[in-house]
Amino acid sequence: MELFSGPMARASLVIFIGSLLATSAALATTYVRVEKDGTKTYSDRPLPGGQAIDIQPAQTYSAPAAPSVDRTRPAEEQSLMEAANFRYQCALSPRFDETFQNPETVTLSVALTPGLRSGDQVNFSFDGTQVQNDENLTSAPLTFPDRGTHTATVRVTDRYGKTVCDANTTFHVLRTNLNSPSRPVNPRPRPPSPPRPTPH
Repeated sequence: MELFSGPMARASLVIFIGSLLATSAALATTYVRVEKDGTKTYSDRPLPGGQAIDIQPAQTYSAPAAPSVDRTRPAEEQSLMEAANFRYQCALSPRFDETFQNPETVTLSVALTPGLRSGDQVNFSFDGTQVQNDENLTSAPLTFPDRGTHTATVRVTDRYGKTVCDANTTFHVLRTNLNSPSRPVNPRPRPPSPPRPTPH
């Protein structure tokens, strides 16, 4: 089979070399002839004035096996990242600026979304003093708080001590005493009116 010569020699060479690379080593003998204009003619059969050339088999490359991928690692890293950025949505009661009239008890309570996780700690404080909460409850009663304006805070921390909820509120306690001007006072009974004189 004789291929193109002349101006098409370069394109023919590329096509022919590509086909030879796909064949076995047994078919690697090729003949070439240099034409008067300097172009080359290739053939798989002897050419008048041509010579045989050996085309080496194409080099092959075997890629090393890809390392096994631990598909659980990204999930673990994602879980750790979510834990590091975790925060509750929390709301503290009483409501801000709420007023209580003569209360025996005012209860501090925190609503958490999502619910309290195992290992997290709830800490209440009332007017700067920590409220005892041994059972780690989400509410704490204040017995007979003094009248006046009070501040309360709640802080929830995770097992590493990181704050994951922080809220505060202000409320008022009103108590009526005996000296309060608003307290009703029983008026003294009025003396009976003197009898009217009867005409004679």
